[in-house]
Amino acid sequence: MELIIKNLSKTYPNGVQALNDISLEIPQGMFGLLGPNGAGKSTLMRTISTLQDADQGSIMLDDINVLEDKQAVREKLGYLPQDFGLYPRISAEVMLDHIAQMKGIGNKSDRKILVESLLQKVNLYKDRKKGLGTYSGGMRQRFGIAQALVGNPSLIIVDEPTAGLDPSERNRFYNLLSEIGENTIVILSTHIVEDVNTLCSNMAIICKGEVLMQGKPKEGIATVQGRIYQKSIDKGDLESYRNDYNLISTKLIEGRLSLRVESETDPGNGFASVPADLEDVYFSYISKKVDPITI
Repeated sequence: MELIIKNLSKTYPNGVQALNDISLEIPQGMFGLLGPNGAGKSTLMRTISTLQDADQGSIMLDDINVLEDKQAVREKLGYLPQDFGLYPRISAEVMLDHIAQMKGIGNKSDRKILVESLLQKVNLYKDRKKGLGTYSGGMRQRFGIAQALVGNPSLIIVDEPTAGLDPSERNRFYNLLSEIGENTIVILSTHIVEDVNTLCSNMAIICKGEVLMQGKPKEGIATVQGRIYQKSIDKGDLESYRNDYNLISTKLIEGRLSLRVESETDPGNGFASVPADLEDVYFSYISKKVDPITI
């Protein structure tokens, strides 16, 4: 199973070009789509999931033309959008049963077995009779994954799934997605670098509707290894460093700014060479499109 996106573009009526000639090859497994808010990630996810049309380009899921044969795609798709509505007074098991009916699982006993197995899978079985409105943020996201898995999809899209989750819930979600990604195409759309670094064997960086990088995380890190330098400064000195160095990111630590710059040679002036990580890769590409101070 493979998802091939070629030359995809989308401009909204207000003139905003959300996608600009996007081309991606997404194999089976966990694929991270990394970019800042407003990068075009959600537009791309909605287009792949047949919720909106593109202006031009093509998307193929194996031999299925996604843009033309939408029903065939929907039969193979599980989708967890960034914001999804829940009926607060309906229990998880009743809601999943309803979703299973909508996906064409007509036999009541088959649905019962499916609902129980999905709730076990996402560790919500003991809470199956509780109203969805009583669920924590992490429980809601795990229920979202359960509903996305109804029908045994071969393509699953999750949009900003860990935003707002506490560390323990995030770890539970990581484990769940990793298990799912063993036999399925899972596209993880996020602005959180840790999500991609933890979960994904392949990734792309997108900003202002354009693909800036595609490959394996370790390959991306290799491109900036030996080129990242760090220094702590007073906040008031930032402007002079912005003018003199290729600044890719800043972080405020205990009242001082930690700067990271990218340079082919040692910049001197107190900068120390540090090991590169995936966050450096992300900021290296994004800073070419967006002021790193505003990211």
